[in-house]
Amino acid sequence: MNRIFSGIQPSGNLQLGNYLGAIRNWARMQYDYECIYCVVDLHAITVPQDPRELRTATREVAAGVIAGGVDPTRCIIFNQSQVSAHAELTWIFNCVARLGWLNRMTQFKEKAGKDREGQSVGLYTYPVLQAADILAYKATDVPVGEDQKQHIELSRDIAQAFNSMFGVDFFPLPEPRIQAEAARIMSLRDGTKKMSKSDPSDYSRINMTDGPDDIALKIKRAKTDPHSLPETPEDLEERPEALNLVTIFAALSERTVEDVITEFAGKGFGEFKVALTDLAVTTLGPIGDEMQRLMTAPDEVDAILRAGAEKANAIAEPILREAQQIVGFHRL
Repeated sequence: MNRIFSGIQPSGNLQLGNYLGAIRNWARMQYDYECIYCVVDLHAITVPQDPRELRTATREVAAGVIAGGVDPTRCIIFNQSQVSAHAELTWIFNCVARLGWLNRMTQFKEKAGKDREGQSVGLYTYPVLQAADILAYKATDVPVGEDQKQHIELSRDIAQAFNSMFGVDFFPLPEPRIQAEAARIMSLRDGTKKMSKSDPSDYSRINMTDGPDDIALKIKRAKTDPHSLPETPEDLEERPEALNLVTIFAALSERTVEDVITEFAGKGFGEFKVALTDLAVTTLGPIGDEMQRLMTAPDEVDAILRAGAEKANAIAEPILREAQQIVGFHRL
């Protein structure tokens, strides 16, 4: 069976876009693959973090992954810093990777902007740690968006270079599993802005912690326009709030925007919002209820992360030790 590895940032305040873009897909893959899912707290500190907030966000994101349908009895769920193989293998890979490879990484250029000299070394070498995340488990498949494909290609380059340098066939070349582009979920208050945890208005987003009543109220208050739903998707191009609600309906129902428009063409938003509320509450309400429960049971979440780390370490430790032996480290 192929082994999946994927990670999620402990950014906290998970919202609808996180669920549709990553967590729902993780839950689906657990039935067909051996899945290892990681809250990447080592990656998080490549930019400044408040330590207490980072610990809270790590637990919250783990709760969101579990509430979103990822079964810790079927998958491995842990936070990255609990398994030292990630950091130890990164150093070996730092001595395999080349500056030229990292200089081509477009995400660093985008994140650093004009202040490249003021960024941390960790942010620059982020893709090397990502390679270690994957290869510490000899993962064969890595589900990513198109924006992360370059990093997976670097992981393949590092694996191939390691194998070539030491004359071994040790690390596999992981395959990027490019996810179908997730629906672009926009703010419920402004259809031209992406739904975000940083928006000061809680009514701009559906949080994964929202229960049925919260979801219903937010959809009721979501901004629309005075027109009925059109006959074709093209007629929504200049109607961002209408397009956003239709997009959310399509994503939650796993249908196309065209299908939704066909069903609701000519109907007003009063009727459409009732249908969207029913769908969202049915789909997301139980997730919000479970996530709220888990957030009041930190010991339960911590126990899952601890057990996951033990399982992850049982896989990664022998791989790391063999890699160290191949390199020539004298382990006593």
